[in-house]
Amino acid sequence: MFTLLRPARKPLALALAALSALMLAACEPVSTAGGGAPVSTKGVEVALLVPSGSGDASDELLARSIENAARMAISDLGAVKIDLRVYPTAANPAQAASAAQQAVADGAKVIVGPLRAEEANAAGVAVAASGVNVLSFSNNPAIAGGNVFVLGATFENSARRLASYAQRNGKSRVMIVSDQNTAGEAGRAAIGRGVAAAGGTVVAQGSYEFSQNGIVAAIPGIAEQAKSSGAQAVFLTADAAGALPLVSQLLSENGVSPSVYQYIGLTRWDIPAATLALPGVQGGWFAIPDPALYAQYQSRYAAAFGEPPHPVSAIAYDALAAIGALANKGAGFDRAALTQGAGFAGVNGVFRLLPDGTNERGLAVAQIQSGAVVVVDPAPRSFGGAGF
Repeated sequence: MFTLLRPARKPLALALAALSALMLAACEPVSTAGGGAPVSTKGVEVALLVPSGSGDASDELLARSIENAARMAISDLGAVKIDLRVYPTAANPAQAASAAQQAVADGAKVIVGPLRAEEANAAGVAVAASGVNVLSFSNNPAIAGGNVFVLGATFENSARRLASYAQRNGKSRVMIVSDQNTAGEAGRAAIGRGVAAAGGTVVAQGSYEFSQNGIVAAIPGIAEQAKSSGAQAVFLTADAAGALPLVSQLLSENGVSPSVYQYIGLTRWDIPAATLALPGVQGGWFAIPDPALYAQYQSRYAAAFGEPPHPVSAIAYDALAAIGALANKGAGFDRAALTQGAGFAGVNGVFRLLPDGTNERGLAVAQIQSGAVVVVDPAPRSFGGAGF
């Protein structure tokens, strides 16, 4: 299922019914520019760049899941025909560039993928002169712009959503606690912008060297900052696979208890599931895609392919179905068409591509309650809702 969204003021009942049924339906786009590009008798030529061929089993699994999702999206398009051609990148930027050039030579009107930022950047540069856009699976805004879009959920999007929710719930005085690495610095900056946009105040900032010894050494001082600053919330860049377990434990042990301070996570705290049992994250907030829509997608995918989907595959589904929805309306795939303001509705919820190459997604706010994920603020189903 996939739709082009109507403007937020319009009734959404028909679109939501289509979402629930996971059937494709295309509503009127807010705006599309330019006539549709010529379409072959086989359909719209779309290139899918996947990370197979690297020799890494995880890359092969990802590639399979991405391709399966793309083909599932195409099967849901009904009368709209997509001529999908799959190109392996071996998770290598040089091969991704070569694959993108070959795809354009083969007639691709738009490229979906590749997976990682370095590959996506290389692919975009390689075909920039052709005018073909690259809808990558990356969430790194540093590569966005020109002919490259990032479809992954960005730090900016999550920070704004969570900061807005915190502000509305009386948690306007925020301390940022970040990792001293590239991701941590990017996350810290995104949180700062998000808090400012929401009307809140960053009252303190603390960071730690990204190592066990570095965390142990830094947390007592960070805890004192939190207590002396009058912070109501502690916004963490740490993720569950990295520093989060130790940081959350030590903060609590040093007097910054999650029962007193609202913990907020920039990253997903429900993956892996074992994270939900950590004492230090109980009561914490974090942002997730629309869980009801994603659950429907998981169920359909598992029934079709006999295994669960990789989360990235949902982005591939959305990209292919968006292309189909635009094609169904006779639109091309230039920047104006891809960035039409009303956005799209996909299996991860609503999203829209922005002129700077990044994206905005409708996210839910979840809380960990007694080791379970509970949605405390649903994902908006259109742009202009409370989540935005």
